Amino acid sequence: MDYKDSLALRVFLTERGRIIPRRVSGNCMRHQRLLTVEIKRARAIALLAYAEEQR
Repeated sequence: MDYKDSLALRVFLTERGRIIPRRVSGNCMRHQRLLTVEIKRARAIALLAYAEEQR
């Protein structure tokens, strides 16, 4: 995964913007940690939102 590929990272986020847990996504521990780091990097440079707006 790459933090610049925001469309691929959005698959692992809920509609509220939370990271999907490992037991749901099916990732192993190592890949889930890498995914989490990439999502946090993308959020830090504003490619992904921290939270979606509530309606």
